[in-house]
Amino acid sequence: MISSLHGTVLSTGVDHVMIEVGGVGFFVFVPGDVAHTSRVGEQLRLHTSLIVREDALTLFGFAEPVELEVFGHLLSVTGVGPKSALGVLGHLTVDQIAAAVADDDDAPFRRVSGIGPKTAKLIVVQLAGKLKAPLPRAADARSGTGTDVIAQLTAALVGLGWSEKVANEAATETADAASDADRQSVSALLRQALAALGPANAGAPRG
Repeated sequence: MISSLHGTVLSTGVDHVMIEVGGVGFFVFVPGDVAHTSRVGEQLRLHTSLIVREDALTLFGFAEPVELEVFGHLLSVTGVGPKSALGVLGHLTVDQIAAAVADDDDAPFRRVSGIGPKTAKLIVVQLAGKLKAPLPRAADARSGTGTDVIAQLTAALVGLGWSEKVANEAATETADAASDADRQSVSALLRQALAALGPANAGAPRG
């Protein structure tokens, strides 16, 4: 069982990276945000799951152990295969997945490519009680409007083409780093988030 990899990035794609470890290149499917942020020549550590099929051995990798754990939970859902589970983790953060399951809300899963209404409902039903509740965000603790601001900023970034996962991470990081005054203005935060994400890629779909 290959449970983790740490090596040099040889190449990247939309949904994968190739990592050289000890002179051996490993092709690993990863969420879009990992593929997007990985750079050729840099070191990368991934927590991995080896899926064994009659005709193939396929590696799936994640930046955080909790993502690998949720990947395993998703695979336990009827009708969810490795690529679909990867799609969910590429589109939603672990906290968003846990919150949707806790709220019995299958809408976020229906927005993931390859996940139909029936499967989305099964994810909510079969994962109930298996995922830890999302932790409160730092921005929420500082401001009673933190959640609303992050939600609005996330929606704005999604509207510009980024996935919910990348948008939410960028919105949260921007709100955390912003001044109290800027945190009251979604437009100010949006400018900061776009600057951090990079103008050359603005509007390009990610993950």
